[in-house]
Amino acid sequence: MRRRELIRAFGVTALLPIVARAQQPTRLVVGFLNVGMADNGAYLQAAFQAGLQQAGYIDGGNVTVEYRWAGGRFDRLPSLAADLVHRQVAVIAATTTPGALAVKATGTTIPIVFETAGDPIRLGLVKSLNHPGDNVTGVTQLSSELISKRLGLLHELIPGAKLVGLLVDQADPRAEAQVADMNEAARGLGQQIHVVKASNESEIDKAFADISQVGARGLLVGTGEFLRRRAEQVVTLAAKQSLPAIYQYREFAKAGGLISYGTDLIDSYRQAGVYTGRVLKGEKPGDLPVLQATKFDLVINLKTAKALSLTIPPGVLAIADDVIE
Repeated sequence: MRRRELIRAFGVTALLPIVARAQQPTRLVVGFLNVGMADNGAYLQAAFQAGLQQAGYIDGGNVTVEYRWAGGRFDRLPSLAADLVHRQVAVIAATTTPGALAVKATGTTIPIVFETAGDPIRLGLVKSLNHPGDNVTGVTQLSSELISKRLGLLHELIPGAKLVGLLVDQADPRAEAQVADMNEAARGLGQQIHVVKASNESEIDKAFADISQVGARGLLVGTGEFLRRRAEQVVTLAAKQSLPAIYQYREFAKAGGLISYGTDLIDSYRQAGVYTGRVLKGEKPGDLPVLQATKFDLVINLKTAKALSLTIPPGVLAIADDVIE
């Protein structure tokens, strides 16, 4: 009798871990898609996680985030987006414009929270900023609106420049919009824009040779993951030509670029994380207004300004978030 009791007790004990595992709630899974590279985007991933935590979710705790980085290859985005949809994640955080468009193109009904530098209405991501509708909402960096401000800053530095270059990545879906916005802003300042395009290293070299040949006096560098990754190459070529240039991302100013002015990316990704958390809690994306950037980042490299024999106006220096000397 005692032997049977021992066997019965052992059997119950052996089953306890299995029962405990069965009773544990299923952890929510979030998909995260980005056209960039994981190493370059580590600080953005951390910002997204901080936003999730602000909303009550901890990656690796009560939620698991499946990260998909395209490594700068636009052609990989459709399959990566399809993979997240196939996994039936609870929400997809579609960061970067190409990533957002790839997820939208799948036609999924899974909630989507985007982070984009473009106009989400023009891109076809939402119907309205206040009432996105369907299963999509997110954060926009207002990069198109900032193009005119960057050109205005460049105009303050070199007011006599009649011809200014614009470097864009022709593979980026925002390229045409950037060119159109730049031309519109230039007309108001009586300037002409010479557009050069590049989507690989050698094309960047050719673009700068073209800029030099036409005699452009200044340069604006467009948005996009490819150009951001090539910051050192772009900055070096601008220095060789003694060409005043303004950029969107602070990485350029840190690499020796003259000025960077753009949305605070860390804050944008944090906001995307917060919105993802709110959707996880049951809020409908279509009812959440698209968030517009409110924090901007102006970085001035005084060492580069000195090398170019340029004087930064006191008013511009006064509003800089960071000055590199």
